[in-house]
Amino acid sequence: MKKRNLGNKGFQVSEVGLGCWQIGANWGNEIEKEKAFSILKEAVDSGITFFDTADVYGDGRSEKLIGEFLKSIDVDIKVATKFGRNANVYPNNYTEQSLRESVEASRRRLQVDQIDLVQLHCIPIEELKKGVIFDWLRTLQREGKIKHFGASVESIEEGLLCLEQEGLLSLQVIYNIFRQQLTTELLPEAYAKGVGIIVRLPLASGLLTGKFTKETVFLETDHRNFNRDGAFFNVGETFAGLPFEKGVELSNELKTLCPEDMSMVDLALRWILDHKEVSTIIPGASSDKHVIGNARSSDLHPLSPKLMQTLEEFYCSNVHDNIRGAY
Repeated sequence: MKKRNLGNKGFQVSEVGLGCWQIGANWGNEIEKEKAFSILKEAVDSGITFFDTADVYGDGRSEKLIGEFLKSIDVDIKVATKFGRNANVYPNNYTEQSLRESVEASRRRLQVDQIDLVQLHCIPIEELKKGVIFDWLRTLQREGKIKHFGASVESIEEGLLCLEQEGLLSLQVIYNIFRQQLTTELLPEAYAKGVGIIVRLPLASGLLTGKFTKETVFLETDHRNFNRDGAFFNVGETFAGLPFEKGVELSNELKTLCPEDMSMVDLALRWILDHKEVSTIIPGASSDKHVIGNARSSDLHPLSPKLMQTLEEFYCSNVHDNIRGAY
């Protein structure tokens, strides 16, 4: 597993991290503690040194499992968590006290004195424009409660607003073959300012595995069912903003461009890693097998310039006009 720096003033992370929404299990099938620990152990054994979670994943369950697991091993794993989507604060009750309470609760669940990275969790753009929440984060940083702060954003506009803030370590963004607009409009700005890029939804909620059909059915509790049209949160967080049936069609078209020695997952993850601005990708996993398949992308050869150009043209001509939601 290769390593990259998370921002100019941050720390090293594995190119492939682990998104820990799924082990929190507040959507889909609940992952039992034993299985969650197995997934986390496989991640560590595969060279993954960066876990991404949030206070709302399973109402704190994801953080708690990570905290318990890390106490059982002697490996330096960096953990990023998030604040801002809890029902007590979202969408218009952001205060310094609520941030402090959230950070304290996350510290307890993660069993750490100092959190490696706290990210604003897709908070309303009005709060980003006010900017005062970043002052609160800087105060917590000076107090030693958090080591670094960043922001998870939904749109290029939000990302650019965050880049104006002194001390911002990282931006977490939705970026994949089906969602390429950031390539020219945000990534270069972040890179120039020494801000790391964490990529979520690298497989577009599974569309880029190439395994779905139009008849695929998801559980009622799965966001790929209840949020596929943005009924509960930004539609871009589900299937990268594509209508499901259209996404399946595009995935099938993409298969024809996949090199013979690569799977669709290989192609999707390697495409992201071939952008120097990216620090790490955080695909989720519901099994050890998923972890192993995701981690191997770090060791794959870069895609050819010709294929990179073809994939850009595929996005521009086939995908772009079908994307919905803030972007």
